Amino acid sequence: MAAEVSSEGDLIATYLAPLARRVPGALGLKDDCALLVAPPGTDLIVTTDAVASGVHFFPSDAPGDVAWKALAVNVSDLVAKGAVPFAYQMALSFPEAPQRDWMAAFAAGLDAAQTAFGLGLTGGDTDKRPGPLTITITAFGHVPKGRMVLRSGARPGDHLFVSGTLGDSALGLLLRQSPHLAHNWQLNAVEADHLAQRYLRPQPRLALAPALRDFATAAMDLSDGLMKDLGRLCETSSIGAIVQAAALPLSPAARAALHHDPALLTAIVAGGDDYEIICAVPESAAAGFRAATEAAGVPVASLGIFSQARDVMLVGPDGRAIELGNSGWDHF
Repeated sequence: MAAEVSSEGDLIATYLAPLARRVPGALGLKDDCALLVAPPGTDLIVTTDAVASGVHFFPSDAPGDVAWKALAVNVSDLVAKGAVPFAYQMALSFPEAPQRDWMAAFAAGLDAAQTAFGLGLTGGDTDKRPGPLTITITAFGHVPKGRMVLRSGARPGDHLFVSGTLGDSALGLLLRQSPHLAHNWQLNAVEADHLAQRYLRPQPRLALAPALRDFATAAMDLSDGLMKDLGRLCETSSIGAIVQAAALPLSPAARAALHHDPALLTAIVAGGDDYEIICAVPESAAAGFRAATEAAGVPVASLGIFSQARDVMLVGPDGRAIELGNSGWDHF
């Protein structure tokens, strides 16, 4: 019979306190608060995001994957602001006491993620209450003083760039829900696994942060779909944008799927969970931005331009707007 964690103190001491080793101000999770100090000459940047079973991940997902995603989605927000992550707080709400094997695998996943992303646990809360397993993380980063990249700085004529590829996670979710689609899309095992991994383990674009600080006038990460999140950035900047469908960066797996099912275009631009970065870069800085991202090893693609009009449009090769039945994910 699987053993349960015996108490909150047991859970913290056995599984969470070891994750606090990276940040001295965590005080080994033995105090009520942590002592966090950003480096001199920097501003403190803070973000909070939660993931819940049945909404952001499947109850059957491996606990290491759940832990990785919970931390990655927060780190991605920091990266979009040009910040360097250094600490996080975590609240865990369990519907019942977790099994020791599950908790050990979850802690190992967190350890791998925080090592990859360069931050450490500094405290939080644990409880048991009705409802799905929920992991809420508040992550802290720092940027050189006055250099945080906001959503509000994009201007007409700025180039719209995006990191990485789009739609992989949304297609990975569709495959998880309906595995037979891999056959319909004529994907090989490597391509199907690529899509699945993009859903399970987002990869925050940490190396992109310096280029954003140096060249971008606005930026945000893509959690709810390209068109939804681009609309949010444009609304905050009081402008619009024109996205060229032909310029969408696609992985070989996504391109193959789209070839066999053109209706997947909506999932690619509105499906969510990309955790890539969109940003606005003035035309005069575009070459410098490309050079900086290439040096950082982060692929970027130019999707179009920001416009004076307030509309956000996806246009086809004929210049006509493509109508989408759904612009992106909305919790409400």
